[in-house]
Amino acid sequence: MESFSYQDLGRIVYAKALDIQTEKFNALLAAKAKGEKGRNELLFCEHNPVLTIGKSGKDSNLLIPEARLQALGVSYYHINRGGDITYHGPGQITGYPIFDLETWHIGLKQYIYRLEETIIRFLALYGLKGERLEGATGVWLDPFVAGKARKICAIGVKSSRFVTMHGFALNINTDLNYFSLINPCGFTDKGVTSLAKELGKEQDFEEAKRQLVALFREVFGER
Repeated sequence: MESFSYQDLGRIVYAKALDIQTEKFNALLAAKAKGEKGRNELLFCEHNPVLTIGKSGKDSNLLIPEARLQALGVSYYHINRGGDITYHGPGQITGYPIFDLETWHIGLKQYIYRLEETIIRFLALYGLKGERLEGATGVWLDPFVAGKARKICAIGVKSSRFVTMHGFALNINTDLNYFSLINPCGFTDKGVTSLAKELGKEQDFEEAKRQLVALFREVFGER
C-alpha cells in the first residue's frame, strides 16, 4: 500500500489551492486526534503569478510598492509557513505534501532533508548537481562558488503535531523576471534559476512532474 496519494491540481489560483490544502491538513489532524488513520496526500499545481511571504518574512523584501502588484497581475499573500518571500507562477512545479511525518517516524528536520533529497535526485536526472546550503533551506546550484550561488527550488513548510502543509516550489520553465520584484527568500547576494535556463531550452513540464512524483514515491515510499 502506498504511503501517500497523488493529485495534480493543474493551473489553479493561489487562494483556491490554499483552501484545498488547508482542508486536507485539518482533516488529517482531526483523524490523528481521534486515533484514526488519516490520508497522506501529495498535491502538485501551477499558480498564476503570486508572491507569498512566510510568518517570519520581512515586507521590506518586496522591492516595489504593494499597490503596483495588481497592475502587474501579481497577487500577494501573507501565509503561515516558514521562510521569507518567494514567487510562484506558470512553469513552476509547486508541491504541497500533506503528510503525517509519524508515518515515516521522522521529525521536521528529517522531512526537510528528504524534500531536498527528492529534488537533488530529480536534478541529477537532468545532469545537474543540486546541493544544500547550511542555513538556507532549499536546493541550490553552485552554492559554494562566490557570485554563482543560485536557488532552483524553494522550500517552506508549516507543521502541527507532525502534520505538514505548504511545501516546495521547483523552477522548471519559470519566468525568472518576476524574482526581480523581491529579495528571493530574503537573500540579496544570491540568484535564482530554472531547469530551462540551466539547460538552455524549455523542458517538458508534464514529464518533469511524472519524474518528480516517481522520486517522491522512492524517497517517501517506505514507512
